[in-house]
Amino acid sequence: MTTLVVCLDRTDDVGRKTGLRSPVVGWEAIRALVTDVGLADPEDSGVNSLLETLRVAQNLRDENEEVVVAVVSGDRESMVSADRAVATQLDELVAEYDPDSAVVVIDSAEDERLVPIVESRVRVDSVDRVVVRQARDIESTYYLLKQFLADEELRQTVLVPIGLTLLVFPMLASFVGPAEGAAAITTVIGVFLLYKGFNIDERVTRVAHQVRESLYSGQVSVVTYVVAAGLTFVGVFAGALGVSTLEDTPGVVVPAMQFAFNSVPWLAMAALTASAGRLLDEAIGDGPIRSSYLNLPFIVIAVGLVVRGFSAYFLEQQRVIDPFVVPAYELGVISNEQFVVSAGERLALFVVTGIVVSLVGAHVASYFSASREEGELADGGPESPRTGETVSDPSADADSTSELTDGGPPTTPTDAADADHGAAPQSGSESATDSSSSTDADSAE
Repeated sequence: MTTLVVCLDRTDDVGRKTGLRSPVVGWEAIRALVTDVGLADPEDSGVNSLLETLRVAQNLRDENEEVVVAVVSGDRESMVSADRAVATQLDELVAEYDPDSAVVVIDSAEDERLVPIVESRVRVDSVDRVVVRQARDIESTYYLLKQFLADEELRQTVLVPIGLTLLVFPMLASFVGPAEGAAAITTVIGVFLLYKGFNIDERVTRVAHQVRESLYSGQVSVVTYVVAAGLTFVGVFAGALGVSTLEDTPGVVVPAMQFAFNSVPWLAMAALTASAGRLLDEAIGDGPIRSSYLNLPFIVIAVGLVVRGFSAYFLEQQRVIDPFVVPAYELGVISNEQFVVSAGERLALFVVTGIVVSLVGAHVASYFSASREEGELADGGPESPRTGETVSDPSADADSTSELTDGGPPTTPTDAADADHGAAPQSGSESATDSSSSTDADSAE
């Protein structure tokens, strides 16, 4: 078993400092190379990686394995040319020595990127990374900072806010004071972190894309959404106006109920308008209308009635609004005297009405869903869609085929009797011929 112990040098430090061309193969050649690289740059970690390559090769030789030790270097022009140079040298080593496996020795994260190139040509049993103990933290920190500065998105997200903070804080401290400047910068940083944390930029981009697609496709929901937004603003204004007319009332319950009482009709109309537009888009489209869009208007009305009823109950209990009075009327033989509906009765009426409306919506949605399923079943029924002829049942065909294969059912009682007595099954034409011939024989006799 031949094992290739290869030391990888992506940036060609060996060739730059010694003037040698890679690959360098052989125990004595690499041993001399250690001296040359150490004399050229004693602080280079490549010296340690070369010594580690020799140590691994010596251990494998002690275990009676055939070892080929080599140093492969890249190119200084670019990373692509360096990787291609390493690939070419590895192809030469594999073609000449035909190793069964490889042990890779590296001394940096930069060289570790060459490991997949080695794996694509020979099986890699181990990757030995050499890290100088005194410089482990320095090398890792340097590599992390290098990777951080190479990432454009991360650089803009972190370095730009820090730079703006360091630039703006001295100006704010000079004009408004250090405390006010620190407070303003902290507020801006907090808003920025929340903006990134909740992915508001992606949400805004997604909404803008949906709006653009809706405008280009000519959907009715675009207009209804605008109308719904206007009705929402009117509802908020009506609720705020109702709260402003209240006298000084302790707590927040009564103002909240007053806001809900005045704004719920407008907000319900806004939701109905938006759901109606979405329902029209579904109806105009090619696909079937989903039951959720059919049930949504009823749910909106039911929720509006319940919220309106509860808010009216609390306001009537606090004597903010007057009790509901049913006026007297006379319609033919039907007449009614004026009476007052109490707060509890009004609440019960609104709640019961909301429940009834929600049940009606669920019934309507289930009815249309059942009708659609029946229509789909009728479209895929027993009639052929092209000729209108009846299509036979595959299971029936399979049964008849199996019966014919098994010998078929007896066609006549005589055949059944013959079958019971162990006679061979015969076809219908053969049975008819046999019966006619036996009749002729009987008459002749």
